[in-house]
Amino acid sequence: MSFSQLGLSDKVLAAVQAAGYTNPTPIQSEAIPHVLARRDVLGIAQTGTGKTAAFTLPMITMLETGRARARMPRTLILEPTRELAAQVQENFEKYGAGQKLNVALLIGGVSFDDQDAKLMRGVDVLIATPGRLLDHFERGRLLLTGVELLVIDEADRMLDMGFIPDIERICKLVPFTRQTLFFTATMPSEIRRITEQFLHNPVKVETSRPATAATTITQQLIKSGREPHDKRETLRHILRTAENFKNAIIFCNRKREVALLHRSLVKHGFNAVALHGDLDQSTRTAALDKFRKGEADLLIASDVAARGLDIPDVSHVLNFDVPFHADDYVHRIGRTGRAGKTGVAYTIVTSADHKSVLAIEKLMGQAIPTGPEMAAKSEEAEQLPPKPARRERSGNRNRAPRKPASQVPAAAAPAPVTRIDQARRKPQPVADLEPDHSHLPAFLLRPVVRVKA
Repeated sequence: MSFSQLGLSDKVLAAVQAAGYTNPTPIQSEAIPHVLARRDVLGIAQTGTGKTAAFTLPMITMLETGRARARMPRTLILEPTRELAAQVQENFEKYGAGQKLNVALLIGGVSFDDQDAKLMRGVDVLIATPGRLLDHFERGRLLLTGVELLVIDEADRMLDMGFIPDIERICKLVPFTRQTLFFTATMPSEIRRITEQFLHNPVKVETSRPATAATTITQQLIKSGREPHDKRETLRHILRTAENFKNAIIFCNRKREVALLHRSLVKHGFNAVALHGDLDQSTRTAALDKFRKGEADLLIASDVAARGLDIPDVSHVLNFDVPFHADDYVHRIGRTGRAGKTGVAYTIVTSADHKSVLAIEKLMGQAIPTGPEMAAKSEEAEQLPPKPARRERSGNRNRAPRKPASQVPAAAAPAPVTRIDQARRKPQPVADLEPDHSHLPAFLLRPVVRVKA
């Protein structure tokens, strides 16, 4: 099947052909006709299968007629992260070339006034993260009563990030008669409840079993010691010896670990950039652009980069930490082996990761092969500076240094104490002692004069 058989407009077909695509992916060929027929769609497909184009292409076709009004977007796309929202905007710019579509992006880290100015001019496509969208709505700068089509993308990621209450609120703010497209890679019970509540007689498009990895990805577990320096040494060994290595995304569980690993790899001569949620938007965008353009070989990231980011030609994915949630493993390794290309995914495991690995294998329904254990030489430990010598107290600077215990002569046995010695050591009565007032100030030694009343 070709794109020309899906019912897309001539302008969209020309843009698709100019982008170099000829045949749609399974999720695109099954979902696009239903979207054009104004049906609600529940799309379930593993990452890297072209879900974004499955809703952007028919949306552009439907938006060729009609006109947007100020502060009332015609369509709304919800994304869990800023990077995914920006990526969807790029898809509209690529496939909507030559068409007069007004596309606005509402994400954090950008001026409210600039976003408000775009809303005032009228928006055909509004792409937003839930938090920033509700901020504009609560300020009275946005009306959702004109939304004809609502897209909820990466719904399972929305669940992981705690956005489900915001999604429920937004679904109640848009018209009841809108068309809803719901895309996810996995179907937890909470996601199923949302689909039953807000989708009306949806068409279910499922191109693969939920929570499965692409067959083009070679997976392997690499054993390592538990200490952080052991894992870093194992990672460097993999990067130096991996076959057909071009670039890699390295995933960590915590933002702090992302920063530490980035500094360590740069110190050892690797060309790496970092990406995590605490960075400002301009830094995050610059890091992604540098990696996409090939100016950096390694991208160390938290799970902010695990969902939906389309970075072409990633040869390797490395899990420095086994993910806390089994679903995240599928999304992480899905950054490689995309669009039919082959990829390799290594996961560094320690003795503490046994339960997490079992959960991943149970979710995917397959065992992950285990590679040889990497001998950690602990280069970092060898390069650590020696512990500083213990400093003496300031009052003992002139004291002679202590001799080793082996050089100290044995102490002579104490002489027996006689009765005469005891008598000499017997303290004198207090009355016989003359008081010593040398330590008192002079005014305290003056006699006290009592004044008679």
